[in-house]
Amino acid sequence: MRDVPTNLISRATVSVAILLCAGCSLFRLSPQQQADQTEPVLAAAGFRMLPADTPEKLAHLKTLPPLKLTPRQHNGQVRYAYADPYSCTCLYVGDEQAFQQYQRMALEKHIADEQRQAAMMNEDAAAQMQMDFWGPFGPWF
Repeated sequence: MRDVPTNLISRATVSVAILLCAGCSLFRLSPQQQADQTEPVLAAAGFRMLPADTPEKLAHLKTLPPLKLTPRQHNGQVRYAYADPYSCTCLYVGDEQAFQQYQRMALEKHIADEQRQAAMMNEDAAAQMQMDFWGPFGPWF
C-alpha cells in the first residue's frame, strides 16, 4: 500500500513533464502562425493595416524587421510599425495609445493562454490519478 502514493506521484509527475514538453512545442510557431496570432490583437488595439500593394511599398516592407514592433519617429511623434512579409504582406502602424493598448491585450492573452494550459495539465493529471485508482485493468475488469 505504501507504494501506491509514490506510484501515483511518479505517474502524475511523468504526465506533467510530458505535457510541459508538448506545451513547449506550441511556442515554436512558424512565422505565418506568429503573424496570425499577433495581427488580430494589433488590429483590436487600434493599429491600422496598410497593404504593401506597390513595388515600392513591398521593397520598403522587406527592409523592416519582420514580425517585430519597432518604434519610429514620424513628425515628432513615436509611431510603431509591425512588418508582416509572411502572412498579409502588409505593415501595421499605430501610435503610442495603440501600442499601450496592444501591450495590455497581449499580456491578458498570454495570461489566459497560460491559465488554459495549466487547466488542461491539471485535468490530465486528475484523469491519470483516477485511472491509477482502479489499478492496471481499470473498472471494467
